[in-house]
Amino acid sequence: MDTAGAVLRAVLDHGPVARSSVARATRLSAASVSGVTTSLIGRGLVREAPEAAGPPGIGRPTVPLDIDPGAVAVIGVHIAVPHATVALLDLRGRVIEQHREPHGERDPARVLAGLAERIGKLRRRRRILGVGVATGGWVDAVAGTVVEHPALGWRDVPVAAVLSKATRFPVRVDSNSRALLRAEQLFGEVAARARRSAVHMFVGNVVDVAFATGGVVHQGPRSASGAVAHLSVEGCSERCSCGRTGCLQAAVSEQTLVRRAQVSGLPELLARAEDGDAYALSLFHERARLVGRAAALLLDLFDPEVLVVAEAGANRIPACRATLRAEVAAWSTAGADVEQVVRATSFPLTVLAVAGGAVALDQVYAEPLSPART
Repeated sequence: MDTAGAVLRAVLDHGPVARSSVARATRLSAASVSGVTTSLIGRGLVREAPEAAGPPGIGRPTVPLDIDPGAVAVIGVHIAVPHATVALLDLRGRVIEQHREPHGERDPARVLAGLAERIGKLRRRRRILGVGVATGGWVDAVAGTVVEHPALGWRDVPVAAVLSKATRFPVRVDSNSRALLRAEQLFGEVAARARRSAVHMFVGNVVDVAFATGGVVHQGPRSASGAVAHLSVEGCSERCSCGRTGCLQAAVSEQTLVRRAQVSGLPELLARAEDGDAYALSLFHERARLVGRAAALLLDLFDPEVLVVAEAGANRIPACRATLRAEVAAWSTAGADVEQVVRATSFPLTVLAVAGGAVALDQVYAEPLSPART
């Protein structure tokens, strides 16, 4: 994070906030803060908020600074197995607009061409600072490439290069969990704790994990960290595509739940569960138990300040969240306060849109005055 990023993050965390308070929070000089904030205001990232000023006092009045929610935005893209989500997000990670459409086919060239067209429609809404893409599988964030996504049948797809060429925006790509962990660190309900140490587990058609210490999300030398799809968890009996039984992803993926419930898709199954359908609820409770066992292993391995699980049942159904936590407590030996440590995602209704947006917003907050965003 550069100096401008430190100032912008302080305004995000504390705004509306006086320049003097930003200087104390960042340990920068008043002159440095003043110069940087002038540039941030000029770029539409920060605004002066006179309506938040306190009562008049002696001397020159202080006008607080705040994140500007209306001038600029990023575009977030999430590529799932059955569909893709394209969304517009403001600088606080709030979803302004989102659209989800099924893949007509899974050929990467056609999928990316369709995404570029949809990005083009959203770009007219605001000045866009960048595009972030999140997806499952093995994602090389440095190269901007989906190295391998077995469920989509993709291998070595240069997503960032293709979309950047088509849209003329800076494009960054990362995995589901690494993207959502960054969102938790920026805007989450327990952001301060997540910046100290955190584990994030994403459960959809793909299951992956991310972890961070000292605010830094681990990538690994091959950008391959977080591959837990074939983690063996007791109680998993589904046969996996790898030929074995007991793999976590095979047991808890959305495809498995949808097949067992004989419904059109996870939204239908989730709606039935929220309406109290006993069979639908039983499927989500079983999933929560299996996910809880895997989460217990992660809790014991990393001993994080917070472990976030993004899974539809835990996100939306309190009873399933309780089941997951109970299973973590039963299987973990770390002695953690499970109620405090194990959390559902901070973005239960917009998790896919936020995942893509966070990939772009993480870069905005790291280098907000980068020439790439002029």
